[in-house]
Amino acid sequence: MAKRGRLRVLLGAAPGVGKTFAMLHEGRRMRDAGQDVVVAVVETHGRAATAGAAEGLEVLGRAPFIHRGVTLLELDVDAVLQRRPEVALVDELAHTNAPGSRNAKRWEDVEEVLAAGIDVLSTVNIQHIESLNDVVEQITGAPQRETIPDDVLRRADQVEVVDLSPQALRDRLAGGLVYPAERVDAALSNYFRLGNLTALRELALLWLADEVDQSLKRYRDEHGINSTWEARERVVVTLTGGVEGETLLRRGARIAARSGSGELLALHVTSQDGLRAGDPAHLAGQRALVEQLGGSYHQVVGEDIPSALIDFARSVNATQLVIGVSRRSRLSALLTGPSVGSTVTREAGSIDVHIVNHASAGGGLRLPQLGGALTMRRRIAGFVLALVAGPLLTWALASLGSVDSFTTHALSYQLLVVAVALVGGLWPALFAAVLSGVTLDFFFVAPFGTVLITEPSHLLAIVLYVVIAALVSLVVDRAARKTREARRAAAESQLLQTVAGSVLRGQNAMQALVERTREAFGLAGVRLVDARGADAPREAEPRVLASCGEPVRGNRHVSVPVIGDATTGTAVVLELHGRELDASERRLLTVIVAQLGAALEHSDLRDAADEVAPLAASDKVRRALLSALSHDLRRPLAAATAAVSGLRAAGDELGAEDREELLEAADESLATLASLVTDLLDVSRLQSGALAVSIIATDPADVIVPALDELHLGPGAVELALDQSDASVAADPALLQRVLVNLLANAVRHSPADRRVRLATSEFGGKMQIRVIDHGPGIPAERREDVFVPFQRLGDTDNTTGLGLGLAISKGFVEGMHGTLVPEDTPGGGLTMVVTLPVAGDVAEGTRGDRA
Repeated sequence: MAKRGRLRVLLGAAPGVGKTFAMLHEGRRMRDAGQDVVVAVVETHGRAATAGAAEGLEVLGRAPFIHRGVTLLELDVDAVLQRRPEVALVDELAHTNAPGSRNAKRWEDVEEVLAAGIDVLSTVNIQHIESLNDVVEQITGAPQRETIPDDVLRRADQVEVVDLSPQALRDRLAGGLVYPAERVDAALSNYFRLGNLTALRELALLWLADEVDQSLKRYRDEHGINSTWEARERVVVTLTGGVEGETLLRRGARIAARSGSGELLALHVTSQDGLRAGDPAHLAGQRALVEQLGGSYHQVVGEDIPSALIDFARSVNATQLVIGVSRRSRLSALLTGPSVGSTVTREAGSIDVHIVNHASAGGGLRLPQLGGALTMRRRIAGFVLALVAGPLLTWALASLGSVDSFTTHALSYQLLVVAVALVGGLWPALFAAVLSGVTLDFFFVAPFGTVLITEPSHLLAIVLYVVIAALVSLVVDRAARKTREARRAAAESQLLQTVAGSVLRGQNAMQALVERTREAFGLAGVRLVDARGADAPREAEPRVLASCGEPVRGNRHVSVPVIGDATTGTAVVLELHGRELDASERRLLTVIVAQLGAALEHSDLRDAADEVAPLAASDKVRRALLSALSHDLRRPLAAATAAVSGLRAAGDELGAEDREELLEAADESLATLASLVTDLLDVSRLQSGALAVSIIATDPADVIVPALDELHLGPGAVELALDQSDASVAADPALLQRVLVNLLANAVRHSPADRRVRLATSEFGGKMQIRVIDHGPGIPAERREDVFVPFQRLGDTDNTTGLGLGLAISKGFVEGMHGTLVPEDTPGGGLTMVVTLPVAGDVAEGTRGDRA
C-alpha cells in the first residue's frame, strides 16, 4: 500500500490575495528543484498574471461534464492517478463539482489523490471553512454555498496564510487585477469594503493561530512537557461567584489585550469550601461578560482550591493569573490559615499572579451602621478570650506560682479582665470578672477546691473585679463609638463628594445618584420614578428615570418626593426598597434628594434645549431660503419679465428673429423658475413629512433611460454598466428618476470633458446599488455631509446651477424609499454617489405613505 501523500494548503482571507499565484510560483520552484510537478487544475479567472505563472508547468487535461447544455471542466482524478506525479497543484479545494462527477466536492477528489501517495498543494479562502461560514456571512452579508469541513483542513500537513493588507487588496482590485472593470465598483462597495477585509484577515490569522496552538499542545502532551511556554499570553481569571467578578474579568481582558493576541479564560472552582459560595446569578452574568469580551468560561471541581487553579493554569499553558483580594478578615486569616491568593502566588512558579483589589474587599462606600459601639464579632471574641485565656492562666499560675502569691494571682486575673474588656466590651468583661473571682477563690484561697467566701477582702476583690471591668468597658465602648462616628462622618463626606461629582458629570447624574444611594444605605433597590403628567387610571406604572437593584417583593417601599407634590401623584419620587432608615441616615438622604432635584432640573433644561434646537435649525433654513429667493429667483424672473416687456413694447415692429430670441429667453427663464419653485416645494414637503411615496417593483433600466433622456445625455457623456440579473428594486419610479437626474447632472458638471460619467448597478445581499461615478475634483471626507444640507454649493458660485437643493432633495427621496445615499471616493480621483435600495420583495410593494 502506497504511503499517503502530504497535503499543503494556502489559506487566504479573500479572493485576490494571491493564493493561486503563490501556488503556481511554488510549483515552479519545486520543479526547478527537481521534483515532478503537474497542474491538475487551476482557475485563472481571466487574470493574465495568474495565467502567465502557469507557463512552463505541465498542465493536465480536465474532465468535461455537460450540465443544462453547458460544458463544465472538472479535475480529472483518473488522469492524475495515471500520470502519478510527485506533486499535484489543485486550485480551490472547496469547489463543488459538476453534477455527474465521481465526487461531489473537489476535496474528496484530493483525498483519492493523497491516498495514492501523491502530494497535493491546494488553495482555499477563509469563508469556505464550515465552522466560520455563518461568521463570514455576518461580516460580509453574502452566504457561502461552497464549504469544506474543518477536519479536512486540520488534517492537512501544512497550512500557510497568503496575507495581503486590506488596502493593498483594494488597490489591486481598483487596478483591475482581480475582477473585470465592470465589476470593480460593486465589489469595492460590497464584499471588498475595508472593514470586511480587515475582519476576514483577522479571522484567517486567528484560525491559523488556533491551529498552531493546538499543534503546540499536542507536541507538549506527546513529550510530557508541563512547564509554561510563553508563546502566547493566556490570562486565567478566577471567579468566586461574588460581585467582584466583573472587575476581575475586565482587568484580565485588558491584560490580554495588551499583548495584541492574548487569550482570556475565566475559571470557577466548585467545592465544599474555599470558593464554594458562588451566587448563580452573578456567575451567569459573568459568564455572559466573558463571552462579550471574547474569552471562554471554564468550571472545574476541586477540594484544594489553589491546587485546582494552578493545575488548570498549567494545563492551558497560562502565563497570567488574575485573583481578587481575599474578602476574609485578618482574624479569619489568622485562624484558618493563608488565603487562596497567597497560596497560589507561592506555588504558581513561572506563572505571573495579579492580586486585584475590588469593592467587596473594602466594603465599598457603605456607611457604617450606628447602634452598639462594638460589633457582635468583637463581643464573641471577648467571650472566647475569657473562656480560653482563663483556664490557661489558671494552669500557669498553679504550675509556677505558690500558695502565698495571692497578690500576684489577683493582679494576673485583673489583667485578664482588662484584656477581655478591651476586646469585647462590657458583657464579656463582666463574665470574665465573675469567672476570675470564682476561679481565684476555688484554686488559690483556702479552703482549696471550694467556692466559699469567708473573708470580706475576698468579696471585695470580686466586687473590684466587676467595677474595674465595667469602667474599662465603658472607656472602650466610648472610644469605639467615637471611632465609629468618625468613620461614618468620613464615609458621609466621601458620599457627598461622590454625589456632587455625579451631578457635575451631567447626563449620567441621576443613575449615578441612585446607585450611590443604594450602595450607601445598603438597600435592596432604589428607583427614581416620574409621575408628572401621568394619568393614574390610564397609566398604572409611572416612568422610571433611573433604578438600581431589585424592588422588594410585595412592593414595600418608602417614597421620598424630589420634585412636586407626592400626595397628588404629580411628583418625581425616590423609592427606597429595603430596611427603614434611621434619623441620621434620613438627614443625609435630604442632601442626596437635593442633588437629585438639581440633576432633574439640569435634565429638564437639556430637554428644553433639545426641543428648541430644531426651531433654531428651521430658522436658519428659513433665513437661507429668503436669501435664496432674493438672489437666485431674481435672475430668471427678471429675464422673463424683460423678455415679455420687450415683446409688448416692440409690438409688430419686432422682427421674426428677434421675436423668437425673446420668446426663447422667456421660455428658458420660466422653465428655470419652475424648476427652482419645484425644488423649494420638495424641500418643504420633506421637512414637513408630507412626501408621498408609492413603492413598487421597478427595473432600474426603466428609470435610468428616462433620466438620461431628460438631461439629453448620450453614450458620449455617460457609460452604462447595468447588472444583468433580473432583480428589480423596490422604489417609487418618479422619485428615483428625480434622484438620478440630480446625481447625473452634478456628475456631468464636475467631470473633465475627456472622461465619461459611469453609471453602474449591482445587486448584493438583498440590496440594489446604483452608482454614479465621476472623475472630477471630488469632495473632502470632512465635508461630505455638508453637500446634503439645503442651499449648499460647497463654493460653487455658478448661480445658474440652482439653489443648492438637489442633493438634499435626493437624499430625502432615497430615505423616503427605505434607502441610503452615500458619497464615496472614486478610485483614481473623483466622487461616487451610491444609491442603495432594497431589492423588490424585501419591502412590501405598493407601499404608500408620507415620509420625511
